Amino acid sequence: MFDLAELERAHEIVGQAVPPTPAHSWPLLGQRLGTHVVVKHENHTPTGAFKVRGGLVYLDRLKRERPNTPGIISATRGNHGQSLAFAAGRHGVPAVIYVPRGNSVEKNRAMRAFGAELVEHGEDFQAAAEEAQRRAQFAGLHMVPSFHPDLVLGVATYALELLRAAPDLDVLYVPIGQGSGISGCIMARDLLGRSTEIVGVQSTEAPSYALSFAAGTVVTTETSNTLADGMATRVPVAEALAVIRNGASRIVQVTDDEVAAAVRAYWTDTHNLAEGAGAAALAAALQEKNKLAGKRVGLILSGGNIDFDLFRRWVGTDVTATAQRAMA
Repeated sequence: MFDLAELERAHEIVGQAVPPTPAHSWPLLGQRLGTHVVVKHENHTPTGAFKVRGGLVYLDRLKRERPNTPGIISATRGNHGQSLAFAAGRHGVPAVIYVPRGNSVEKNRAMRAFGAELVEHGEDFQAAAEEAQRRAQFAGLHMVPSFHPDLVLGVATYALELLRAAPDLDVLYVPIGQGSGISGCIMARDLLGRSTEIVGVQSTEAPSYALSFAAGTVVTTETSNTLADGMATRVPVAEALAVIRNGASRIVQVTDDEVAAAVRAYWTDTHNLAEGAGAAALAAALQEKNKLAGKRVGLILSGGNIDFDLFRRWVGTDVTATAQRAMA
């Protein structure tokens, strides 16, 4: 898909807008898991998630090769859309983003704030994506897919940073939405010659990649009813599945309750905000805690864009009262 020199160049492009994100070892998380843990904090990017890296690299090539592009269009549950809106704004390109009805209110607000025209359509991501494709053809806009080599190249830059900062990781847990993040991790690991085991994470309520991984072919699901919206995928991307089956050891499924517990753990142990998909890697590691003794474990905290109401629901209804007492 790309070589190390291309990955280094992509890191330079991303670095013009996104400084390297931290990779921290947190003692309390280490105690919780009973081993050494390194967290890659992609919640610390300008859009609050790792996707911004892919948008920056994608728009850089698009503007160089097709400078007269009238605008871009895509579909998202939030982070992909914020990424494209952010990158398009830096290049002066109009962006239209489709989201399903009932999408995260705060992610919708963020996309608009970054300059996107936001359109709500359909009951889930797949319906929004299909309508965005139809509008792209009708309006002559450039359709940006959820998975593309340039998106993978961009997001692989966080794995490049992590695997250079922590070259001796034994295992790395990575959430799976449309597959760009874990594909980027696999590519970066292989290009750097690391031996780190890579484990994908999906929701039990949206297990399309896990089912496809086991079956060896694309398996779709009828629903994707997880509150961890960054993992709410019904239809896997065949190209991503091929990379994952070739480079990941397995895919762990986690429940929304396990994700909620991981969101709470990140908050209490590190005071970092994690969205559902962002906490999924920790949820999977906690599920597999007995396998991890003596290992150096990496966790991708892929984003922190969680609506306050959901955060309060998952972390505890007494959070507001506690904060009010602290400020009194």
